[in-house]
Amino acid sequence: MSVGARVLELAAEVPPESTQQAVGYPSLFLLVVIGALVPVVPTGALVSSAAVVAFHHSAPLSLLFVFLVASCAAFLGDVGLYWLGQRGLRSKNGSRWLRALRDRAPEERLTQARDKLDAHGVAVLVLSRLVPAGRIPVMLACLLAKMPLRRFVRGNAPACLAWAAAYQVIGILGGSLFPEPWEGVVAAVALTVLVSVVPSVWRRLRRARASEA
Repeated sequence: MSVGARVLELAAEVPPESTQQAVGYPSLFLLVVIGALVPVVPTGALVSSAAVVAFHHSAPLSLLFVFLVASCAAFLGDVGLYWLGQRGLRSKNGSRWLRALRDRAPEERLTQARDKLDAHGVAVLVLSRLVPAGRIPVMLACLLAKMPLRRFVRGNAPACLAWAAAYQVIGILGGSLFPEPWEGVVAAVALTVLVSVVPSVWRRLRRARASEA
């Protein structure tokens, strides 16, 4: 038997679930890292969707792997973005990464983040990861306060663990409600979007009422 034929035979013997996991975990890792560096990818929805699929898999460690991959990817992405932001602060001309952080941190949110950072220190990083649109203002506040990278890392590690656990729970809830994985994915994504949208809508309503008063 030729080498090529043997490779095809071995590939045919690989269980589809194992193949999905071999592709899925690296893809999840890459997308979460990119989402942390460029905050336009809905990383929470990605983690919830991956948790739904893992919930329906027979492999007992699937959920653990999703948690580890998501938390590690979020941590590396955050640390990379913070490091790039520090370089921008040290540069005379700034950097596009620092400008992007400023553009995504309204002055009101930045002021709140700086006040919370002064009051609670790095512990506020955990809350910032769990509150929709809270990560960037707090990260920028840390940068403007010239927090050393080592101190940021110590606060960001538990923040990423809590974030991965929270969105995985959303995925497990979605997966447990429906028999088919795709139905659970739709439910998890819808719930993730709802969690992300409601706080911003509530803030807009409060500002509108305050301006009318």
